[in-house]
Amino acid sequence: MRRRPHSHSRAAAAASAVQLLLLLLSPAPTSQLGLGSAIAAWINGAPPPSPTPADAGAASSSAAPSQEYTALQALKATVTEDPHGALSSWQGGNVCAYKGVYCSAPPDGAAAAGGASMVVAGIDLNRANLKGTLPDAISLLSHLTFLHLNSNRLGGAVPDTLRDLEYLTELDLSNNAFSGAFPSSTLLIPSLVYLDLRFNGFSGEVPPEAFAKDLDALFLNDNQFEGQIPDTLWSSPATVITLANNRLTGPVPTSYSFGGAAGGRVREVLFLNNNLTGCVPEALGFLPSIQVLDLSYNALSGHLPGTLSCLSGIEVLNVAHNQLTGELPDLLCDLRRITNFSVAFNFFSGISQRCDRQLGSRGVFDFVGNCVPGRDMQRPQPECDGFPGEGGLSCLRIPGARPAGCGGGAAVSVGVGVGVGVGGLPFGIPGAAAGGVVTVTVP
Repeated sequence: MRRRPHSHSRAAAAASAVQLLLLLLSPAPTSQLGLGSAIAAWINGAPPPSPTPADAGAASSSAAPSQEYTALQALKATVTEDPHGALSSWQGGNVCAYKGVYCSAPPDGAAAAGGASMVVAGIDLNRANLKGTLPDAISLLSHLTFLHLNSNRLGGAVPDTLRDLEYLTELDLSNNAFSGAFPSSTLLIPSLVYLDLRFNGFSGEVPPEAFAKDLDALFLNDNQFEGQIPDTLWSSPATVITLANNRLTGPVPTSYSFGGAAGGRVREVLFLNNNLTGCVPEALGFLPSIQVLDLSYNALSGHLPGTLSCLSGIEVLNVAHNQLTGELPDLLCDLRRITNFSVAFNFFSGISQRCDRQLGSRGVFDFVGNCVPGRDMQRPQPECDGFPGEGGLSCLRIPGARPAGCGGGAAVSVGVGVGVGVGGLPFGIPGAAAGGVVTVTVP
């Protein structure tokens, strides 16, 4: 079956991680950004480039099955405003001639209704500014492989019938007005690898199944999701996970399996601008492929763990605007590939000359708004004295040399208990069998 290249082409060139963060924070659909070799994605809510009709080829000469005509007319009927006339060509039985509709031969082994030689393989109505809803009849497009509806004014609930689209690999509903609970029907689409729900009005909790789905990219930012992030987070095979700009609470999940496939592909994970509390987990230092980790604008507290120095491929590390205390671990200043390291607007009391030498000279280190004596642009002393600091939540920080777990080794399972427990630290603690689980509890 011929269809246009996926928006997550594995040949897409890697873009800078700093640009990724800047684009995420802007909902304006302005530019495209490649995310590593595994996937190309649109961080600021803009659509993938529109496919060209060239691949449709002779599709216009072949009438499509009547059920596809029914489905597309049902979609047109639910649109109440079409200011650009995007659906003006949706007339007559030759649906392959409709603007934004892309046809192809049926997938291998699939039969088209009525023996038709061409079927509807994709719909791209990005930036059409359509107002309306999605009808249940969308499931009649049984050979659909991509559905791109970015940057419209579609609202209401996402139909449960999406689960019936067995060939759908890309679903982009971003920049719309969809609402209600997380659309669980999307997690039942068997072939889906790209799910983009950004910039909508979805609310409630994110289901654990969202991270069990075999996705390449999962975009949930800029909604109204609340509750705790499921412990299944690090089980996701996705390379990009965005949870930013929601109402999520509780700790950053710390249950993690080392040495296996779980968590081994994630390159960008964005937690910024939620209401997360507790420690920055030690386990985050053992994400093997991470390039961007943003925990800024939350309420995380305690010490920053030295295990983050294990992130040899990290390019952006942002923990700004939290309630972190203590001295910044020197080891973090040895990160070679870092291009943006911000600890600004916390309550750190010490930053070594080593950080100035290693990072400050490169202009990639931001520590303004802390409590470091003798440094410029720090908090007024009354703010530092009044902060509870060590009297509140304290998180374990392993001092000294680089943690023994850096650079791989035996598979280790990490699980963290409730409260301020720090579990499964792979540091060669006496009495811990190789690959075992050790629980260290902070008083």
